[in-house]
Amino acid sequence: MIDLHHVVTPNGHKVKIMLEELGLAYTVIPYNMLTGDHLKPEFRKINPNGRLPAIVDNDPIGGGAPYAVFESGAILIYLAEKSGNFLPADPRGRHLAIQWLMWQMAGLGPMHGQAHHFVRYCPEENAYGVNRYMNEARRLLDVMDRRLGEADFLAGEYSIADMACWPWVRAIRAIHLDVADWAAVKCWYDRVGERPGVQEGARLPEGHWLSQTAQTKVTLTPEQWSNLFGENMLKSGAH
Repeated sequence: MIDLHHVVTPNGHKVKIMLEELGLAYTVIPYNMLTGDHLKPEFRKINPNGRLPAIVDNDPIGGGAPYAVFESGAILIYLAEKSGNFLPADPRGRHLAIQWLMWQMAGLGPMHGQAHHFVRYCPEENAYGVNRYMNEARRLLDVMDRRLGEADFLAGEYSIADMACWPWVRAIRAIHLDVADWAAVKCWYDRVGERPGVQEGARLPEGHWLSQTAQTKVTLTPEQWSNLFGENMLKSGAH
């Protein structure tokens, strides 16, 4: 059994998609980041960085005591190695999948995350931040579109790279982008989205903001802001 320490975000969904695709038994342990669940010392023992998702595998590779894994990309690789699925066995295919996974971890996720911050959360208008990260968000979708014009999936075959990227592409509607503007990405997005494991793993709670067509700016209380971006988050990492 795997414990999934989970929050309803693109990073949370990519791990849940993988678990559903594999058919592994798991228990969801939900967190509310607005109230600071992720800042508690108990969670720091699982992820020293205090970010979600994370897993604890109670039947880990190699046996022994329960094993914690943090960073969503590392979790996907761990689960692929544990199961022998969704990471090609041949060296070239394996490393192509890892390259695109790292591209998501270092580029698509962080840059789109910053775009979300400046478009949806920043309390004051910041034209430089919006332009900087929206331009980068579009550029990365251009990169993805070129690749998917050459192959059905990022690594040639369906893999953890696609699982990592799909939830972030779904979320572009929240920063006022339309996936239809990238034809190859749109075909890939629809194809991957037809998979039952993706549908179940990325299922949104009723009324979730991503299920709404009109996106509005998010207003946080001072305490919520502190838990996500400010003093409380910084204090939680202090020794």
